[in-house]
Amino acid sequence: MSKEKLSFYELFYIFISGCLMGYVVEGIWSLFKRGILINHTSLVLGPFNLVYGFSAVILTIFLYRFKNRKNIEIFLMSFSIGTILEYIMSFGMEKVFGFIAWNYSKKPFNINGRICLLYSIFWGILGLIWLKKLLPKVLTFIRNGNKESSIKLMKYLIIFLIFDIVLTLGAIDRGHEYDMGIKPQNKIDEIYDKYFGVDYLNNMFNNRWNKK
Repeated sequence: MSKEKLSFYELFYIFISGCLMGYVVEGIWSLFKRGILINHTSLVLGPFNLVYGFSAVILTIFLYRFKNRKNIEIFLMSFSIGTILEYIMSFGMEKVFGFIAWNYSKKPFNINGRICLLYSIFWGILGLIWLKKLLPKVLTFIRNGNKESSIKLMKYLIIFLIFDIVLTLGAIDRGHEYDMGIKPQNKIDEIYDKYFGVDYLNNMFNNRWNKK
């Protein structure tokens, strides 16, 4: 078992890497599965898929110490952690935002449509690939870079992400109002309707805007 600890700085760029990789993976998957390109972001600005970003961090925190274990052990741990994480995120999304971005009700061996065996297997595979192949390259890239410049960039990115999150929450809130037939009350509402309206949100959330 490895006792090497990762810094906040490293975990932050692991988060960003996960967000970007998740955006690409989901885009390719939707293109392959449906023949259409869906904007699989979690935020209205930038290619940031927070589900994959947080998943990358959580998988890293829990599994990095076991990086030298057998593949089957890492697969089973990733399978378990990913499944639990996906259920929690689905439940939280529905309670906080009133909708979920995925529903596995029609897939075999699902639990409340939030998780299913097939995607739990995907989590196991992704976790194994992440820990064995991708994470070492990401850490090498982070550690070989100019730390002073990277920390400065990290601060700017944190500020931008906070702004992006606030903007996204506003867009979701305005989207719910729009669906209820409430007209724009001010200039900000008009901007939301024009640039981040329900069509934009629907594409962003896997064509499941306001669906449970």
